[in-house]
Amino acid sequence: QVQLVESGGGLVQAGGSLRLSCAASGRTFTDYVVGWFRQAPGKEREFVSAIDRSGAFTYYADSVKGRFTISRSNAKNTMYLQMNSLKPEDTAVYYCAAGPPTGYSINNYARAQRYDSWGQGTQVTVSS
Repeated sequence: QVQLVESGGGLVQAGGSLRLSCAASGRTFTDYVVGWFRQAPGKEREFVSAIDRSGAFTYYADSVKGRFTISRSNAKNTMYLQMNSLKPEDTAVYYCAAGPPTGYSINNYARAQRYDSWGQGTQVTVSS
């Protein structure tokens, strides 16, 4: 497994932006498909976005499509989530995750079961 550490969360007003980072260590970063999930209070963890090992293919939840952008720097062993036009309903703990390649297309990585490494989470709070 790879170790993951998120950063960049915080408090922002509606309409604002934040950039989350997820630093990986311990294993070869390019061996993994990586993604973001989030969990709001009282709700189940939900998929946000995923990116393949090369960075060529991405997939987004409908709720964030057009507002969030996932990217990765394999040279820096880091994944990013640029979040623009934030809404109060984006408030949640955001988790990064890494999973081995399976041959499935990137949209299959919307399932949490595809991942075997998780970060500790970073809080994002959007005020109205």
